Amino acid sequence: MQARELSRARLPATVRAWGNKAFLVFLFPVFLLLSPCAGHAWNAAGHRQIAALAWEEMTPATRRQATDLLRQHPDYARWRKRQREKDPDYGVFLEASVWADEIRADPRFYDEKKGSPTPRLPGFPDMRRHGDWHYRDAGGGEIDTRLAQLAHDLLHAQRAAKVYALPWLLHLTGDIHQPLHTGGRNDRGGNQFYVRVPSSAKRAKLQTLHAYWDDLPGPSGQRGAALAHRLAFLRRLPPPSSVEAVGDIRRWFAESHALIAREVYPPTRGATLDANFRRRTQSLAAQRLRAAGQRLGRWLNYLL
Repeated sequence: MQARELSRARLPATVRAWGNKAFLVFLFPVFLLLSPCAGHAWNAAGHRQIAALAWEEMTPATRRQATDLLRQHPDYARWRKRQREKDPDYGVFLEASVWADEIRADPRFYDEKKGSPTPRLPGFPDMRRHGDWHYRDAGGGEIDTRLAQLAHDLLHAQRAAKVYALPWLLHLTGDIHQPLHTGGRNDRGGNQFYVRVPSSAKRAKLQTLHAYWDDLPGPSGQRGAALAHRLAFLRRLPPPSSVEAVGDIRRWFAESHALIAREVYPPTRGATLDANFRRRTQSLAAQRLRAAGQRLGRWLNYLL
């Protein structure tokens, strides 16, 4: 008996009767619960929005420095081919901000917790995906300490290390402003907390709370005119009101973490998110994106 047939034969008769399609639907939440992936922070649209707002804060000299470093990155040609902006340097900067998430599905790189090392390619110090760089919670992660190291590298390291550090710093500055990447309620940053999100379909879509927050910036493929429209909205939001030190990683982390207790979660698991909750979280996400963009741009003015 083949493995698939053996597995199916061991299922209860009532489950076997559903057929393959229903069986997959039944097990889908189980697969998500067992998956070791901690989830991304903001989707690609969110990271491009943060990078675009940062670019506006950057001085011409900082933009030139950033562009020069990105041109030496091994994946520069990929970013240049994919960008859709009139200024290709600006477009590449936006695409570079998404790179740290993209390598999590890139076969050139490996998951150090479950995969075998892949061959090191020229220009990369290692080929690990570094999934635990994106967050910190009770179960681990090192986003705050990693950001501090990346900033140090941009200031003091050799040029090759700076080339590698810049895309990571662009990305993780965005990640640390997503509340669920600074903790949760013993649910892997909301990855084990399911909610139902109203959609155009008759039934609300079941997804994790983490995925819901990641997608608040809008469709992942947002570029060009759609991105410009979104940026016009974000620019109208007030910037962070408090005076703070440039690159205040501890403050950013504390801000995001404090929101978990007050704003991030709906009242119950499995709840259908009502219009009031969705409006409130959309507004909060926009404020976090706005703050991340301004802070990133000013930080780069200092680091570069």
